[in-house]
Amino acid sequence: MLTRLMTSAAVLGLTAGAAAADYKLTVLHTNDIHSRIESINKYDSTCNAEGEAEGKCFGGVARIKSAVDGKRAAMEGENLIVLDAGDPFQGSLFYTTYKGAAEAEFMQAIGYDAMAVGNHEFDDGPEGLAGFIDAVDFPVVSGNLDLSAEASLNGKVANHVILEVGGERIGIVSALATDTVDTSSPGPNVVFQDEIQSLQADVDALTAEGVNKIIALTHVGLAKDLEIAAQVKGLDLVVGGHSHTLLSNTSDRAAGAYPTMVGDVPVVQAYAYSKYLGEVTLTFDDNGNVLSAMGEPILLDASVTPDAAIAARVAEMGAPIEEMKQRVVAETADAVEGAREVCRATECAMGNLVADAMLDRVKDQGITIAIQNGGGLRASIDAGEVTMGEVLTVLPFQNTLSTFQITGETVIAALENGVSQVEEAKGRFPQVAGLQFTWDQSVAPNEGRVKDVMVMDGGAWVPIDPAKTYGVVTNNYVRNGGDGYKMFAGDDKSAYDFGPDLADVVAEYLAEQGPYSPYTDGRISKK
Repeated sequence: MLTRLMTSAAVLGLTAGAAAADYKLTVLHTNDIHSRIESINKYDSTCNAEGEAEGKCFGGVARIKSAVDGKRAAMEGENLIVLDAGDPFQGSLFYTTYKGAAEAEFMQAIGYDAMAVGNHEFDDGPEGLAGFIDAVDFPVVSGNLDLSAEASLNGKVANHVILEVGGERIGIVSALATDTVDTSSPGPNVVFQDEIQSLQADVDALTAEGVNKIIALTHVGLAKDLEIAAQVKGLDLVVGGHSHTLLSNTSDRAAGAYPTMVGDVPVVQAYAYSKYLGEVTLTFDDNGNVLSAMGEPILLDASVTPDAAIAARVAEMGAPIEEMKQRVVAETADAVEGAREVCRATECAMGNLVADAMLDRVKDQGITIAIQNGGGLRASIDAGEVTMGEVLTVLPFQNTLSTFQITGETVIAALENGVSQVEEAKGRFPQVAGLQFTWDQSVAPNEGRVKDVMVMDGGAWVPIDPAKTYGVVTNNYVRNGGDGYKMFAGDDKSAYDFGPDLADVVAEYLAEQGPYSPYTDGRISKK
């Protein structure tokens, strides 16, 4: 077992061996597992026993364990490390129930060598991340966080680390997206620094120590990773997360090649939800220059047999929540589309379902508009019976309904915020009810992208009045400024933030509809 040294450049001994002129290193990597402890179905939601029996399931920690162990056995005596690019937290009832303890136990069992801090590691505040770090032996890294004023984390997160592999020193540097203050709950004492500047400083520090093989393990998204690869001098590989991007040479769903080359720097990412295990092999010359970078994510489908001991432990930990998960709450006539790439860019069926359900619950309170952040929708639902577990996989954050009063001008400002980062697939994209609007991507963000905002009045759609006050419902995360919706925050809006749990609201709404027929109706259009 590895021993974590609490210095900014911990040296961890992994394997022994002499350096060679052509040094090969294989990097296995995951990112954005989002508490998919159990296997998943094609909708990235929890798979069931029937799906497993039919060979329709993917991923889960037991499959990751099998795949990693299989690679270690096949490559015995060769140079191999296992990295995670952040966000093992949040996304299933395992996180809701165990608050990071399950993720810590299984990542420890898999044998990761280092992990980047992801934004969702702060979902239960700095203390939640601190508890996770205390439970694992591998280093948790993020070089652009100043934690000196945060007592629970001060000294626990390394700026960078050195792994000794086959007689060579491998430097690991890391950065976390600075907009984590909007997307999670790091609190006032966690100070974020510029990603590129911080990474360069850590690379320079490692280079000064004679380290000439350096990997950036980041949680900033592909677009920023490409910037990092271009601008940070001295990197040999970028292993990323946050944008849930599949880079692949074989999948028709891939956003780019694996690896994607930026000059001489390879960039890799392996989707999300435990569905893939990334695998890239680097060949270095004796001066630490990358001669080649080759690989492809491994699809963890039914051909990968789950590790029996891990699967048994998953079942043991899942037993207390299985009854609630399996409770059938509704039925759908067709699959409800909730895919990340859809709901963060355009009107989606899941967005309409959730926004409609929110508005329906509070319509008797004078509320006429609902706004739900697309990033709060975490999965699709397949056709047929809908279990509470499926609803909670879509809406895992335990958000409550918040109602408040704002002017039409503020509604328009909120929509501008919502469409301001579509190019980066940010979670702020607004799914709405009681509203219609058009947006123009050719206009610069926050410079008037939103056009033709209409509201329902007396049974007819009419232009929104910037001076009029409207009743709005959203979730408590957005109401308190999450995902950039700072215009909703404050005590001057007659707000009530303690409504029913959003997942319960949606489950009850689905049940009332009979077999629910998902739909889109053009409430959001794009020029």
